[in-house]
Amino acid sequence: MRRSLILALATCVFAVGIRADQITLKNGDRLTGTIVKSDDKTLLIKTELAGDVNVQWAAVTSITSTQNLHLGLKDGQTVVGTVTTSDGKFDVATKTTGNVEAPKDTVVTVRNDAEQQSADAEIERLRNPHLLDFWSGFIDSGLSDTSGDSSTLSFTLAAKAVRLTPKDKITVYSTAVYSTDDTTPPSRTIAKAINGGIRTDFNLNPKIFVFGFTDFAYDEFQHLDLRNVLGGGFGYHLINTKATQFDVFGGGDFNQEYYSAITTVTPIVPSLTRKTGEINAGETLNMKILNGRTLVTEAFTVFPNISNSGDLRFTLGISAATKLKSWLAWQTTFTDSFTNYPQPGLTNNNTILSTGFRLTFGTGKL
Repeated sequence: MRRSLILALATCVFAVGIRADQITLKNGDRLTGTIVKSDDKTLLIKTELAGDVNVQWAAVTSITSTQNLHLGLKDGQTVVGTVTTSDGKFDVATKTTGNVEAPKDTVVTVRNDAEQQSADAEIERLRNPHLLDFWSGFIDSGLSDTSGDSSTLSFTLAAKAVRLTPKDKITVYSTAVYSTDDTTPPSRTIAKAINGGIRTDFNLNPKIFVFGFTDFAYDEFQHLDLRNVLGGGFGYHLINTKATQFDVFGGGDFNQEYYSAITTVTPIVPSLTRKTGEINAGETLNMKILNGRTLVTEAFTVFPNISNSGDLRFTLGISAATKLKSWLAWQTTFTDSFTNYPQPGLTNNNTILSTGFRLTFGTGKL
């Protein structure tokens, strides 16, 4: 009875060993378990004793699998079957075409059935995304408080959300600034402005895109009750890599501006409504530096007025955000809004410099 039990246990252990996948490393070590997935950097194998183990793909010299694996090759093909290794080549026993040899340096991905199903589902999701899919974004906050010879409080808040797919890009953005001065009574507000908008880019091909946008702006101390700009045009992806995206664009827009009366000057400046056509031209830059930990973004757009020759305005935004955690960063942002036709007695340049925490969500490009 005891011999039968021992034999049965040995048979079970042997059977488990037969069913398991195995990888061999350059140093001669072997890992046995279930191969899950691999890219050109690491391979994940689930082992019974050590759990999930990630090994460097460059250190793998051979693979033996008892389960079907999906090998994605550099030429775009995928071969499926059990895998053995000989002379540095993976030998895939496929069900349809027999044995297929794949040199290791031609293999870009390895996936088991479950991982391949997940990857296929993600590809299908990219082809037919829902409106709520693929959103990423951030919320920036900046706060400064002074006391003593001066007593001021300034607060800035900015938010941006981006939905990026291979076909299009939707961007929603907003910035608000609020400042008070209590140095001499009574307390007074010295800055109060809100800007925001929505922009959609649609790729006609890998380089050329069309875009449409609408912007909104309010500035109490410019006596600007509302600026609404509706426009669009064409753009070109000059650089589009994982680390750097640089676009240029141009088009036209319709600008509606509503200014309230200025009663603090003599003579009183009456309220004003302006509806004009503009040209818009500009560029945007997104660049990852310092091993991808810092994201630098810059956007510049100039709006020459075609209804009132000589009138001009522009917007400029520059920010740098360094990751502290996957969801937290420290950001510094500078914005400049310029117009050469402000209401009488008002400045034509408004700038904001803020620094503070950035809360992020999603994993897409911003």
